[in-house]
Amino acid sequence: MKTTRNKLALAFSVLTLTASCTTTSETSVETQQPPKTTQVAGSAAIKVIKVDGSSTVYPITQAIAKEFSTINKNNTQVQVNISGTGGGFDKFCAGKTDISNASRPISKAEMAECSKNDIRYIELPVAFDALTIAIHPQNDWAKDITVAELKKMWEPAAEGKITKWNQIRSSWPDRPLNLYGAGKKSGTFDYFTEAIVGKEKSSRNDYTASEDDDILVEGINKDPNALGYFGYAYYEKNKDKLKVLAVNNGKGAILPSQETVKKSTYQPLSRPLFIYVNLWSSQNTGEVYKFVDFYLQKAATIVNSVGSVPLPDEAYKIGYVHLHAGKAGTVFAGKAEFDLTIGQLLRKQKEF
Repeated sequence: MKTTRNKLALAFSVLTLTASCTTTSETSVETQQPPKTTQVAGSAAIKVIKVDGSSTVYPITQAIAKEFSTINKNNTQVQVNISGTGGGFDKFCAGKTDISNASRPISKAEMAECSKNDIRYIELPVAFDALTIAIHPQNDWAKDITVAELKKMWEPAAEGKITKWNQIRSSWPDRPLNLYGAGKKSGTFDYFTEAIVGKEKSSRNDYTASEDDDILVEGINKDPNALGYFGYAYYEKNKDKLKVLAVNNGKGAILPSQETVKKSTYQPLSRPLFIYVNLWSSQNTGEVYKFVDFYLQKAATIVNSVGSVPLPDEAYKIGYVHLHAGKAGTVFAGKAEFDLTIGQLLRKQKEF
C-alpha cells in the first residue's frame, strides 16, 4: 500500500491547483493542496480531531480511531460522536468538526451551508451498507417482506391507522405492530424514506425513533411485536438478539449480507457510506491528513470486521489520490442514488 501511495502521490501531485469553493453546484469539484504536517519541537499540546455524524459509519470510524491511537502514540486524540448524518453535517458545515460520518451524500442545503461558511470538504466513500429490517427473535410468523408492504407500513397515511401485523399481510396475526426506526437527523431515515416511501423524509411519526442504532436494537430486542430498520453492522453484532427479514423488491426475497450487497441483489436498501473531510480546518490540518491517510489504509480490513461491506482496493487508492490532491466537492449533486452498485460507485470516483 505504501509503494502504491507514493506512486499515486507522484503521479497526481501535478493536478494540485487552487480554486474557489463551488459546493452549491450540481457536481462540485475543487482541487487544492492540503497543508503540510508540522510539528513544534518540545510541544506537549494535545491536538483533537473531532468526528460526528452517522451511527452507521460510527463503528468503522471508531475502530480505526482506536487503532490509530494505539499505533500512533503521539499528541493527537480522535473524538468520535453520534448525532445522525444530518446532525453531523450541521456541526461540520458550521466548522465545529473536522470529519463528518455520513450514510448518504451531502444534500444541496448542506452544500450551501458549507459554502456560506467557507467550509471545503473531500468526499470519501469508505464502505457499502445493507439497510436491515429486523424483528424480535420470538416472531415466528414473518420471514420476508415486500417493498410495497414496507411502504404501506411506513408511509405518512399509515399513521394511527396501520397498527397491527395482519393489516400488512392477512396471514400474519392480529397483534400490535410496534415500529422502530431512524430519527429525522439520520441519513438512514432520509435514505429509507426515499427508497421505500418514494419521498425523502416522508414517514409516519408514531414510531420509536433514534439516531443511535444501539437504542433501536435494544428496543426491538425487548418487544416481541417490534419491527425496525438500521445498518447491517448493528445486526451483525447482535444476531443473538434479533431476527432479520428478507426483502422482496419483485425479484424474490433476498436477505441482507455482504454477498448480496456485492452482487447487487439486495435492492433498494444497499447504499454507500462516506466520510467528509475538512483538510483546511484551522489548527488540525496535519493531524487530520495523517488520520484520514491511516483511515484509507485500514478501511477494508476494519469495514469487514465490523460487518459492513468493504469497497474494492482500487476505491481506497482513488480516495487516497483525492485526499493527497485536496480534491474538494461531491459527485452526487445533493441526492442519494438508489440501486447504486459498488461498480457504479467506483466509476463515479474515477470520473471525479
